[in-house]
Order: sequence, then C-alpha cells, then structure tokens
Amino acid sequence: EVQLQASGGGLVQTGGSLRLSCIVSGFTGDDYGIGWFRQAPGKEREGVACISRSEGSTHYSESVKGRFAVSSDKTLNTVYLEMNSLKPEDAAVYYCAKKWAGISTNARDYDSRGPETQVTVSS
Repeated sequence: EVQLQASGGGLVQTGGSLRLSCIVSGFTGDDYGIGWFRQAPGKEREGVACISRSEGSTHYSESVKGRFAVSSDKTLNTVYLEMNSLKPEDAAVYYCAKKWAGISTNARDYDSRGPETQVTVSS
C-alpha cells in the first residue's frame, strides 16, 4: 500500500522559514515524481513544486519560485519542501502526492496523496 506522510507544518512569522517532509513508502521502483500542493480557504488548489525521484528534475509555480526549494533524499525515501521568505499568502494546508513517470503540477496526474499539514504565516 502506497503511503505518504507529510509533516513539518506550523506557525511562522512573515519572512520566516519552514521545511516540510514527505516520507514515501509502500511501493518499489524509482521512476516517480512527488508533488507538493496547497489549498487555502476559498482558493483553488495549487501545485507549488514537484520533483522527479529518478532524474532529480524540479518544477515550481511562479508564486513560489525563488523562495521554495524541493529536494529528495533517496536513502530516506523522503522529499523535502524548504519554504523561505514566507508570506501570509503562503498560508494553507499542504500535502504531498505521488505520480509515476515524470512530474506535473496538475493534481489530477497524481495517484496517491498523503494527509495535509497546516502552514500558518502571521503578518
């Protein structure tokens, strides 16, 4: 059974940093991608970052480019989302999701997702 477990959310002041972690388990093979998504109340879900585990290629949404960084630790089967220079508009529930073969910021391309973790940014 595919399992993804995100953690690391919390409360941070504007300009601060947080690191989210996504532990992936329950399947074999490394040709997959992990995406990070977020959704704030009243807003559309947004794919903010994704990474290919096999190739290491990444992609970011314009709203986070230059501030967020996604990385993968293959030995720990963990994907990280380093969030810097956080803004109040970054506040949302975040979750990670898995897809086979490649990366995408479209949530519909993903076949498994983990529970959400809350990120709150105080102004």
